[in-house]
Parts: sequence; structure tokens; C-alpha cells
Amino acid sequence: MPLSEWRRVPIGQLGTVITGRTPPAAHPEYFGDSIPFITPSDMVGFRKVTRPARGLSEEGAKALKRVLVQRAVAVSCIGWQMGKVILVDGPSATNQQINTIIVDEGKADRYFLYYALRQKRAELFRLASGGSRTPILNKSQFERVLIDLPTLTEQRAIATVLAALDDKIELNREANETLEATARTIFKSWFVDFDPVHAKAEGSKPCGMEIGNAALFPNSLQDSSLGKIPKGWTIRKVRDLIELSHETLNPSQFPEEVFHHYSIPAFDEQRWPAEEKGDDIKSNKIIAPPDVILLSKLNPRIPRVWMPQVSGVRRSIASTEFLAATAKRGLSREFVYALFTSQSFLEVFTTLVTGTSGSHQRVKPEFLLEMDLIIPPTTCMDSFVQIAGPLYSRVIHNLTESRTLAAIRNALLPKLVSGEIRVGARGESMAKL
Repeated sequence: MPLSEWRRVPIGQLGTVITGRTPPAAHPEYFGDSIPFITPSDMVGFRKVTRPARGLSEEGAKALKRVLVQRAVAVSCIGWQMGKVILVDGPSATNQQINTIIVDEGKADRYFLYYALRQKRAELFRLASGGSRTPILNKSQFERVLIDLPTLTEQRAIATVLAALDDKIELNREANETLEATARTIFKSWFVDFDPVHAKAEGSKPCGMEIGNAALFPNSLQDSSLGKIPKGWTIRKVRDLIELSHETLNPSQFPEEVFHHYSIPAFDEQRWPAEEKGDDIKSNKIIAPPDVILLSKLNPRIPRVWMPQVSGVRRSIASTEFLAATAKRGLSREFVYALFTSQSFLEVFTTLVTGTSGSHQRVKPEFLLEMDLIIPPTTCMDSFVQIAGPLYSRVIHNLTESRTLAAIRNALLPKLVSGEIRVGARGESMAKL
């Protein structure tokens, strides 16, 4: 099919567009765990939302049945999150900031439409109604957005090429979740629940531990200011484990230099840094030293702990909303990361916030440094790192691979959905126009 024969079709002609709703505040019982309830904040750069922050109860689903969708493409149409796109594959509801297209699959391929809309984020911003600080693209405007369509066969072929890259990215994400969960489980067993100590106190062999590792743990507990802890372990402060980096720079003073920018949005969307020119970064940033661990002080009820791979190829900087920690000499970066990602640490850390109960609560650096910790001997920490270190190395490897795959996808996407690169029915390249 020649490019000249591609059709330009309004979204409203490709299916039914539904604007979501939020349950009334007078009915808190409408929220539950029966049906996912998706908001723009749940749309974090992957094709699908697997764990939205909230859901609807069965009663809520009945009340919002007119806006429930099954197989669809959902697009955020308000504010700075304008143009975020996801695929919906099961019964779900969205809030009023999202327009959802139930695609007529005799007219368009749902996956192709998803990728075509991903390419239109800047256009959606331009089309949004003015007159206020918050851009809004209402339903009727959204339905008039034009999509360039080849045949269904070519749409599916294009989607197949792009989906193969996203499939691998998502497999890496799932693998990383398993790897990190494994490390957290070991950390909790050894350093929070003290399972090896309890087992030895009962005269049993610690479950799943090698003899050498088990020998590092005592067989009894002692009293402390934090309750019962293993005999010989100590209570110390976070400042005894880490140092915080405070050195900053203003990237705009280096307008042509490209930085690795570790920001809150970059963490939320993919967990790899944005590559940005200094001229595009408008505020001071922390210089990210090698072996840094980034811990968000902003709204810690949403845990953000990052162990980035800082290289010397480009200068790395981080948002000042992160606390930039490095392990003190003789201590392990991996152990500190495991500590910061442990539930027991985060439960205390979230209690240290200052500010109103809205969206801008923060933890002061000095509050973090004065937190009390139960500290095992370095031999126990080193033994943990021997097990968890390879898991974290694999996580970083998977993130690096996914970043490369995403770059390939992002380079191909505009060329494929515009017809600049054509593909055959099985996804192979046909021609470059």
C-alpha cells in the first residue's frame, strides 16, 4: 500500500470514547479491590498498569458501570501528565482525567493505536484548551485528533515490531521485581525477624542457610532500646553508616553538555535517568557521586530508592528531592540499599516528614541521619552482600538492557507510525522512503 493511500481518521471514528469518573466523596465504600481504578499517576511508562494505587469495590463498579472498560486504549488528557497512554486488558475504570477508546478492531488495531498515540503527546499538549494554567483536552477535542492509518495488516505488523521490544522490557521489569523481592526477603529474615538467631536458640539449623553463614549469627537475644536484638549486635545511627552528598551545580551554566539526570519522574516512569542538555534543566541539582544511593525525601509514603549505575561517560546529577547517600568506608553499598528498601526502615522513615499532609511532605536530611538502627557485625553484612550483590548486579544489567531497547523503540516508533519505514505482514522491513 503506497504511503499516499494511508487514511487520516479522527479517533472518534475508530471506536467509542469514554471519559472516566471518580466515585463521589460521600461514598467511600465504592473503593475496594474488585476492579482497578486507574489515574494518570498510575501510568508510569509501561504499556499496562499492573498495580494501580486504588481500586473499586463491587458496589463501586456497579455505580460506575457506564464508564467501565475491558479492552481499550486509555489516554491522560489533563495537566503535565497530558498524553500518557496505556493499554487496558481487563475490567477497569478510570478517573475523569482520562479518555478511553474502546477500539473497533475492524477499523484499527488496538496496539497500533496505542503506539500511534504515544507519538502524539506534544500534539495533544498543543491542542489542549487554553485559558488556565492546567491544559485540558476534553472528549470532543480528543475525538477529533487525527490518526494516520495503513491497512489493518500493516498496522498489526508495525505493532508486532514495537511490541517485541516492549515485551522484553516488561520481562526485564518482572525479573527485577523478583530479584529485588528475593533480596528483601533475605534481609528481613536475617536482620529484622532474626530467623537464624531464633532457630539456633531452639537448637535447630537455620532454614536455607549454609553452615558458614549460620555460624555468624548468635544463638540468643539481648535487651536494647529497640527491643530484643541478637546478642552482640548494636544500636547505632544512620549517620554511622552513610554520608550525604551536598555538592550541587547549575546545569544551565553548561548549556550544551548532556547530563544523566536522575529525577523523580525518571524514577517513576522507568528507573533510568533522562539524558538532558544543561540548557533544558532550570534548577540546581546534586552531583551524583559514584556508588550513590538515592533516597527520595519527598512524599516518602511513595518509596523511591535508587541504586543507579553512575559512569564517567557523562556527568550524573540528581534532583534535590533525593538524598544522595554513600556507604562509609568498610560498609557495602548493597547493604545500605537493602536497608533503605526494607519495609521496617520505610515505616519509620515515613514518620519523619514535615510539612502539611498534602502533596509536599519531606524528610529533613538531619532526621534521616539521626534514625536508630539495629546493626549486625560486618561479617553478617558481608555474608548478605555475597548473596544479594549478584541479584542487584542482575537488576542493573536488566535496566541497562531495557534502556537500550527503549532507545531502539523510541527511534523506530515515529518512523513506523508515519510510514517512513514500512514493514511487511510478518514485521520485516520492506523499504525506507
